[in-house]
Amino acid sequence: MITSGFEDEDKWLAEGIAGIQQNAFYMHRALDANNLREALKYSSQLLSELRTSRLSPHKYFELYMRAFDELRKLEMFFKEQDRHGCSVADLYELVQHAGNILPRLYLLCTVGSVYIKSKDAPAKDVLKDLVEMCRGVQHPIRGLFLRSYLAQVSRDKLPDIVSECEGCYSDCDRFILFGDAELRPSIGLSGLQGPVRVIEKRNKERNELRDLVGKNLHVLSQIEGIDLEMYKDTVLPRILEQVVNCKDELAQYYLMDCIIQVFPDEYHLQTLETLLGACPQLQPTVDIKTVLSLLMERLSNYAASSPELLPEFLQVEAFAKLSNAIGKVIEAQVDMPVVGAITLYVSLLTFTLRVHPDRLDYVDQVLGACVKKLSGKAKLEDTKATKQVVALLSAPLEKYNDIVTALTLSNYPCVMDHLDDGTNKVMAMVIIQSIMTNNTCISTADKVEVLFELIKGLIKDLDGTPVDELDEEDFKEEQNSVARLIHMLYNDDPEEMLKIICTVRKHIMTGGPKRLPFTVPPLVFSALKLIRRLQGQDGEVDGEEVPATPKKIFQLLNQTVEALSYAQSPELALRLYLQCAEVNGDYISYLRNVGIRSNSSKTFTLRMMAANDSDLEPVAYECFTQAFLLYEEEIADSKAQVTAIHLIIGTLQRMNVFGVENRDTLTHKATGYSAKLLKKPDQCRAVYACSHLFWVDDQDGIKDGERVLLCLKRSLRIANAAQQMANVARGSSGPITLFVEILNKYLYFFEKGNPQITGAAIQGLIELIKNMQSDTTTPDRASDAFFASALRYIQFQKEKGGAMGELYNSINV
Repeated sequence: MITSGFEDEDKWLAEGIAGIQQNAFYMHRALDANNLREALKYSSQLLSELRTSRLSPHKYFELYMRAFDELRKLEMFFKEQDRHGCSVADLYELVQHAGNILPRLYLLCTVGSVYIKSKDAPAKDVLKDLVEMCRGVQHPIRGLFLRSYLAQVSRDKLPDIVSECEGCYSDCDRFILFGDAELRPSIGLSGLQGPVRVIEKRNKERNELRDLVGKNLHVLSQIEGIDLEMYKDTVLPRILEQVVNCKDELAQYYLMDCIIQVFPDEYHLQTLETLLGACPQLQPTVDIKTVLSLLMERLSNYAASSPELLPEFLQVEAFAKLSNAIGKVIEAQVDMPVVGAITLYVSLLTFTLRVHPDRLDYVDQVLGACVKKLSGKAKLEDTKATKQVVALLSAPLEKYNDIVTALTLSNYPCVMDHLDDGTNKVMAMVIIQSIMTNNTCISTADKVEVLFELIKGLIKDLDGTPVDELDEEDFKEEQNSVARLIHMLYNDDPEEMLKIICTVRKHIMTGGPKRLPFTVPPLVFSALKLIRRLQGQDGEVDGEEVPATPKKIFQLLNQTVEALSYAQSPELALRLYLQCAEVNGDYISYLRNVGIRSNSSKTFTLRMMAANDSDLEPVAYECFTQAFLLYEEEIADSKAQVTAIHLIIGTLQRMNVFGVENRDTLTHKATGYSAKLLKKPDQCRAVYACSHLFWVDDQDGIKDGERVLLCLKRSLRIANAAQQMANVARGSSGPITLFVEILNKYLYFFEKGNPQITGAAIQGLIELIKNMQSDTTTPDRASDAFFASALRYIQFQKEKGGAMGELYNSINV
């Protein structure tokens, strides 16, 4: 039966609208004829359509608005006494003879609004009479719409004299609140029962009626003459009394929401204690967090509208009152979920950051309250709660654009400790992103310690989950972010910078073998950068001892890079060892030059360091030793071996700081490993690259022509062996590329003045290559073009003349 009624609502609404339109037509004709009796007759019949109880609030509202429009025209007719020839007082008595109570009360309200405006009777008496008579409508929906109509027609006609109006306002807010109190029985808020469709329908009706109640409160807020004092002493206490006594969660929530929405922000600020005092008295199931969040948002916007308003917030102690109110609400609503409490703290923190951005103690107090709420509980697993915690922790970062400020908040790390490991990583990424976006420099070891405690979820496994089970792309993004962060740590003071490096090292060394390849390189380069800064201080260093010494830093680096060898990253470790060795060599060269140049007492310290540079040479030698050990024991892939040996050769070639014995040992190792590569072409190229180890084109560089020649001859033998192997394997000799490459090396050292490289040797090599070209059955265009280019170069040098032309004159191409 009920379902059938719902389906027929459109039909019933259409019938009601048709009845209103028909009677409105005759009413308009009567109004045009100035026929009062006929106008009252048809208006009463028109209003009788509102007596229906078959429509939902939404449909009833459509019908009500049709009648409302017609009543506005009737009101205009009542104002013109010369048209109907009846006084307002007589008219007020006349309409009371209408047959049905609902049409009678609508007509009374319409005439009553004219009566109040005419001031023929005290407004208080008229309004009180209307309020009392409106109580005669017992049906909640019809009664609510009737009182809404009374509020609308009377709000702009109340007198402006406060002494006269005080009673009017009391009655006005009384009938509005009386209508709100009837919201509960009107829509059956307690114990809805029946089919699911019926319950959904009733819930929809409840929401529709809430809008009407809010409209009534809005009318109350628009009444002229209700100043702050009257609102504080009379209006707000009565409204809150009705709200608390309502005992219905939906009505309480919506009425509190309406109060905050419709009354001015200035009133809320001055009555904050009264308004907040009602919150703990509401039903435990009321969504008070949303109400308080809305209140704090409005107050925040109010404070932001003008800096001159801030003293008012301080005067009323808004933060303290809000903080205490939130605490009482959480305490009173023992069943409030954690997400609700955290949401309140997020709103309070947002309010604090907008109104009192300079009060970091307030910010820390909010975080501390959140920690207290979360203490004793397991790590958050609720998705909504964790999102709110992330919002809570992100708010200071977004406000101050400076992680350094957040690092001063003692409760900030404590809040992060309550996050689950996944969310902890998310928050750590937010922190790093804030640092990157704002280009924030972390400059003290203490702050770095706090920072790395905050992002520990990215640095090590918090829950024991194997790294192999993590998403590979996400893992790389996280570790690359940590690597970028390390480059943002800086201090001009070398001693403090060394403390920062040690602090970072302490944390990242706990990351495990999968993380170290990402985090160790930036740490190593930060330390090397510090060494170069020490190198650049020159005469600015005072005192007899420098705490952050290069030797101490290199020892730290050796220990750090060594960890990579256990992290299955030998190639990366080798590169870093070589980088450390090269920077070490540059520093030793710098100290030796300083020792030569320094003659003043101002650079006494550096001259003493230069005199003891032998302490750093073993460090560089140890770096090469570790690199060779990694090459021998850890690097098995042939391609990786080729890359590694060329890196070793290139680094060693650039260093001229080793003694004769150490250098001989290292060069012997390099040439030996070069000749033991798997593929002959790789052997050949590595061996002729070793020739550069014995001829360094610097003023003080080594120049051993004989050993250069030995390397080149050895590379020729290996190239010839490669040719023979190719001939056996494929039945034809391989390309001449290797020989042309060796020819280019001969030409290089020939131009550099190596006496062991003669024109005759070059001529012989050219002839050898030409013979190989003529013997091959399958010419290789690339190799032939390469050789032709070398010959053109020789011819160019001959034709250029001068000393270089004479040098090449003995070579025939």
